[in-house]
Amino acid sequence: MVSRKMPCELVVFELLPTARGAIAKELVESYGYTQSAVAKMFGITSAAISQYVKGLRGGNPYIDGSAYMDQFYEHIRTIADNLSKGADLSTELCGLCSFFKKSGMIDEIYRNQGAKSTLSRCMECPRSNI
Repeated sequence: MVSRKMPCELVVFELLPTARGAIAKELVESYGYTQSAVAKMFGITSAAISQYVKGLRGGNPYIDGSAYMDQFYEHIRTIADNLSKGADLSTELCGLCSFFKKSGMIDEIYRNQGAKSTLSRCMECPRSNI
């Protein structure tokens, strides 16, 4: 039986770790940030950032094999650029989550995990109400 995960669960477990890893790698390799600076920005350890940069953590075959892969990595580059100019990480990741929902990427991951039906639609992000 296929698990009936909520859209937010798919984002948290399947998409955000890959996004954080890709953003961290972009900041280190393209913008010259130290791993310590990125770790502080993300609120995680330098060791975790090191693993992201080396590709030992954060990859996801659902994204890398997706029809949305190019769009995803274009968003990653834009987010890294925005962060290098002082943008807020949470705001940037919320924008990426909106892309995940609107593009159909969440539905594709759901189907790739064996679901036969479409994923339930989630409510609008409560972040704007916080």
